[in-house]
Amino acid sequence: MKKRMDIPERIKREDKSKVKKRKKFRQRRLFVKTAIITMIAACFAVLFLMPIVLTVTNSFMSASEISSNYGQVFATTDTGGKTYISEKVNLKFIPDMVSFSQYITVLFKSPEYLFKFWNSVILVVPIVVFQLLVAALAAYGFTRYRGRIKEIIFFVYIILMLMPYQVTLVPNYLVSDWLNILDTRWAIWLPGIFSPFAVFLFTKYMRRIPISVMEAAQIDGAGEWQIFRRICMPLCKGAMCSVAILIFIDYWNMVEQPLILLSDSEQHPLSVFLSKINEGEVGLAFAVATIYMVPPILVFLYGEDYLVEGITYQGGIKG
Repeated sequence: MKKRMDIPERIKREDKSKVKKRKKFRQRRLFVKTAIITMIAACFAVLFLMPIVLTVTNSFMSASEISSNYGQVFATTDTGGKTYISEKVNLKFIPDMVSFSQYITVLFKSPEYLFKFWNSVILVVPIVVFQLLVAALAAYGFTRYRGRIKEIIFFVYIILMLMPYQVTLVPNYLVSDWLNILDTRWAIWLPGIFSPFAVFLFTKYMRRIPISVMEAAQIDGAGEWQIFRRICMPLCKGAMCSVAILIFIDYWNMVEQPLILLSDSEQHPLSVFLSKINEGEVGLAFAVATIYMVPPILVFLYGEDYLVEGITYQGGIKG
């Protein structure tokens, strides 16, 4: 009887050992897979961060050091053409001597750069604020009142959103000329404020809010404005922050709109002015680019949690 009982016990022990081996093998395979993915992600992170780090560190170099490292890249011939680079360019991340001369020139000696910076702020901030307001009201209308005509209008919104800005640039120019707002900031503000991108995102987000919540508020005597202000907007806080960050970054880097719609260079933002810095001010270009990167980075770091929440959260009531 003991021999007969030992056989099942051995089988059980063998099965347990096999299960343990399989678990160890799976854990090792998962560890190797995670390590490989982490290494690949780290390589891509280094590649993406390298230009930013290079810009920031080079902004603390003196003009002579920048010229010695990158002079061949920005050198020109007597006729104004570019020269052939026969020597290797020295990509240097650590300056020989830290110098703040570029920042002193940008912030104190040459107010033109700060003037262009505030041009960017004046152009972008109203677009972000009023596009969020218009998009929230339009999305509430598309959410609360559905019909065939409204669905067609919403479909048109999607088609306009899919079109690149270069396609609608000529119609925007013609409409601005017809409204007599060409060469004014309104030519930038109006197309930005009524952009369909935020309307589409807000509508998709609001439509995930349970209708029963709005109906219950309506039964309790709440009007449309109260439902919009006290129910929809608090639930769309994450989406609002996400859209605000995306809009800000998009219009902060705009180049085509000011070049086409604003003929006066005094009204151009810093994003346009950066491309016009000549070869004699390469060091200043690094300093100005560093200053220009600060607002988007701060906005992203401040709203990172809201951005993730707005993208991943599926709407509705949190439990």
